[in-house]
Amino acid sequence: MISSGRARAPVLVLVLAATGAAACESSSRSLPRRSAGAAEGQAEADLIRATERERLRALVEADVARARQLHADDFQLINPLGEALSKEQYLGGIGSGEIDYVFWEPDSIAVRLYDEAAVIRYPSHLEIVVQGRHVPRQRYWHTDLYERRDGQWQVVWSQATEIR
Repeated sequence: MISSGRARAPVLVLVLAATGAAACESSSRSLPRRSAGAAEGQAEADLIRATERERLRALVEADVARARQLHADDFQLINPLGEALSKEQYLGGIGSGEIDYVFWEPDSIAVRLYDEAAVIRYPSHLEIVVQGRHVPRQRYWHTDLYERRDGQWQVVWSQATEIR
């Protein structure tokens, strides 16, 4: 469980994968090459899950310095209201307290690994305060796109959808 005594605003993370963008642009619908080696792939998937949990912890604890390291410079979040936020807008809101995650607990995190990119998807329980408005604990789906940059996994896109 990841929770905080502070109030943080709701910019939920769910990233849509663009790893197949080139494939979608062509007439052939081939998927990106998957990483080879079952043991190696499992270890990498576990690392991505751990990185996502660390990212959530940084957001709930408003550890913006650590969160900056885990978000790519070109990061974009699409929150449950359909609003797009850049890395600076999102982490600025976290730092100012405008976005205050009170509780964020992910369920099992599914990982699809492709060479230097990975897509994750998971449901979670989330409670947040955004611009002073408390959003009670609810369930959300999250989809995130990670890319390995300079040897480190960073989230590039994130999208969250409320489960009704």
